[in-house]
Amino acid sequence: MDMRHLRHNITAFVIASSFVLAPLAGRGQDITDAQIAHIVVTANQVDIDAGNLAKGVATNAEVKKFAELMFTDHTAVNKSAVDLVTKLKATPQDNPTSQALKDGGVKNVTALKALKGAAFDKAYVDHEVAYHQQVLDAVDKVLIPGAKNTELKALLVKVRPAFVAHLDHARHLQASLK
Repeated sequence: MDMRHLRHNITAFVIASSFVLAPLAGRGQDITDAQIAHIVVTANQVDIDAGNLAKGVATNAEVKKFAELMFTDHTAVNKSAVDLVTKLKATPQDNPTSQALKDGGVKNVTALKALKGAAFDKAYVDHEVAYHQQVLDAVDKVLIPGAKNTELKALLVKVRPAFVAHLDHARHLQASLK
């Protein structure tokens, strides 16, 4: 498979993955806190896995630094989410959205593993832009409005600025790689 075909596959995946959370849009009332908790943990794990790969494969120093930041920040958010769920004695509930996120994350990492050098860096950053926008939209339109537990809602509100900062950082990197 040539690089152009791989880049096309990754671009198609990024576009397709932007629809993962779309079915929940406008359904904040239908989602449970247990489902939200599972979505949060899964969404962060997807970025942890991609960041972990990029830490070792990226060739651009700024992309590598960004990957390290994604790994560290999303690991911390997951720890906070797990701590909260444990405190509340709740069990995160698997759901179609978290499954789609997990499957998309696996496909992304698989596609990225086939790339090297500048092609890897660009594909990784392009995905991070699309993914952070997708997650931020879900946080704003579904997860925060749908959260019933005040502590869960507060956690989502607290981490939202980090997602905005990650998106801005990824967009800046994306522009510098063109």
